[in-house]
Amino acid sequence: MDVTTERVMTAIRGVTDPELGISVVDLGLIYDVRCGDRRIDVDMTLTSPGCPMGRLIASDVEEAIRQALPGVDVSVHVVWDPPWTADRLSADARRHLGYDG
Repeated sequence: MDVTTERVMTAIRGVTDPELGISVVDLGLIYDVRCGDRRIDVDMTLTSPGCPMGRLIASDVEEAIRQALPGVDVSVHVVWDPPWTADRLSADARRHLGYDG
């Protein structure tokens, strides 16, 4: 099985923030994906350190990767540097949240 960043991002794109209903990818929460031989490390953030859904979202990201790429070792790291800002939103997320127009 070919473990690539693109395959990981495709899997993660299906994970939505339960409060906003928007993909964590479109929210700009995924900072880095590192793929090695049967190992994937993901650095992600949340919109705020006090996010009550943080554990659930990180767990959902991990599970989505495990389902898409069975047998890989997955570690999801929640990081706070750099802090998340709305500048990280995709165009679709910006429209959905009313940032454009």
